[in-house]
Amino acid sequence: MSVRNSLRGRALRAAVVVAAGALALTACSNNSESSGSDVAKVDVAKVDTIAAKLPADVKSAGKLVVGVNVPYQPNEYKDPKSGKIVGFDVDLMDAVGKVLGLNTDYREAEFATIIPSIEAGTFNLGMSSFTDDKEREKTADFVTYFSAGSEWAQLKGKTVDPNNACGKRVSVQRNTVQDNDEIPAKSKACTDAGKAAIDKVAYDEQSAAVNALVQGQVDAMSADSPVTAYAIKQASDKIEKSGEIFDSAPYGWPVKKGSAIGPVLQEAVQYLMDNGQYKKIAENWGVQEGVITKSLINGAQS
Repeated sequence: MSVRNSLRGRALRAAVVVAAGALALTACSNNSESSGSDVAKVDVAKVDTIAAKLPADVKSAGKLVVGVNVPYQPNEYKDPKSGKIVGFDVDLMDAVGKVLGLNTDYREAEFATIIPSIEAGTFNLGMSSFTDDKEREKTADFVTYFSAGSEWAQLKGKTVDPNNACGKRVSVQRNTVQDNDEIPAKSKACTDAGKAAIDKVAYDEQSAAVNALVQGQVDAMSADSPVTAYAIKQASDKIEKSGEIFDSAPYGWPVKKGSAIGPVLQEAVQYLMDNGQYKKIAENWGVQEGVITKSLINGAQS
């Protein structure tokens, strides 16, 4: 089973909800968790021609009410210093809000309740690394803004082929798609070919899977592409990517089915894509490999 057709929630997130500071490396690795306040901000101005297209109720409210579930570092999580919700998704949504001349009002919710709350009118949209898929498009429209899949990391200077890792030790977070589907399938391919199985080492928290690699206890790590990219950014002196992102699918912001706000959000994020500010925001968080050049409404691939 491919990652795309498995239990992906928020680009594999349904099973990847982790504790705050999930990618904070332990003291022995000489790395510390990045604070959202440490990330450079992009200066974005209102675009009247786009803002004028907002639905009247949203325009009069002066804000976007955004349902979000945390933590999922680096996309949305709480800054350990301020307690505010920060991340790549947050910076991008804040930028979209500025294009539209609106404030962003983030309201925490259980992941499974966000789309029903959008349908009920509690939120204008959701922002929790949702994978846009055909099943979800039956109940909500999605404005795509990113592409995510699985990505491997290896120790710096070492070579591990994600497509031929027979006999290697590979760390994953427990109950993720990498744990349940990807590594078992690749390991079976090894044994079917008469080679050594992949030694999968599963951890309850993503931070432990990262640390195992940083400390050389495993040969490689597999995780969601933005998670891996951020881990590499945090420990760039120790680890590097191994191979390319695979089994990618789009992230999207869910809005009410048929809502007039969807096309306006799409135009706002497309404006940021076209002027380079979107890419800069992604680069600030080390997730630029997942940038896209065109936002779609309902761009599900499967």
